[in-house]
Amino acid sequence: MGEDGTMQGLLELIGVAYVGCGVLGSAAGMDKEATKRIAQSAGLPQVPWAVVRTASEASAAARRFGFPVFIKPARMGSSVGVVKVKGPSGVAAALREALRYDDKALVEKGIPVREIETAVLGDPWAAKGDRLGLKASICAEILPNAEFYDYKAKYLDPNGASFQVPARLPAKTAARVRAVALQAFRAIDLYGLARMDFFLHKKTGEVYFNEPNTLPGFTPASMYPRLWRESGLPTKKLVETLVALALRRAASRRRVSVKH
Repeated sequence: MGEDGTMQGLLELIGVAYVGCGVLGSAAGMDKEATKRIAQSAGLPQVPWAVVRTASEASAAARRFGFPVFIKPARMGSSVGVVKVKGPSGVAAALREALRYDDKALVEKGIPVREIETAVLGDPWAAKGDRLGLKASICAEILPNAEFYDYKAKYLDPNGASFQVPARLPAKTAARVRAVALQAFRAIDLYGLARMDFFLHKKTGEVYFNEPNTLPGFTPASMYPRLWRESGLPTKKLVETLVALALRRAASRRRVSVKH
């Protein structure tokens, strides 16, 4: 709760300005099925995926994609409930774990990838040249010390992962990641800020959009403010920009409100 559109809806109802994505963008960003369907309709590159609710559906999807696959809750963050499945015998248990946290799950094809992310900031519909217009930061790479970047690696193991900032990418690839990030940001109806996560195929170099994080962390070690610091925007200025964006949207909403 809080980053899935519920809190944003409350704030809209009481007319309070708030930082970050609105009701639709927050809800769609939290629901991986909604994110993927929107991204698909926008023509964004993604790894093969399927929404499942039963073991038979999950097994069929896994056979179709080929092993390994990842099974995860559709509406959960921080890699909670995510299981890497290497063969048919592991599908049912992985689905049970995912369904502890949601009533639907995703099956995604496992491919050899690097995990890349970029930070997006701004008003997606601002005029050209507007200082609050949409922009993407440099890219970073997550280097997990586990088999994949799971909950333990993120939060419990101090040596669970390291980060390469900026990511060692060809300029053309980094530009592709940023361009798709901006396209996805607009398609999902995000606003203000989001960390946009990507997969980069280790062999082919193909870029795949994974998902947005519509309320990224703001601790001293968090990647969203770090990416902007490394891009030349100090955290103080970043916060000021986010507040300015929140006030801009609130003023815009007041202008379009119908008064009787």
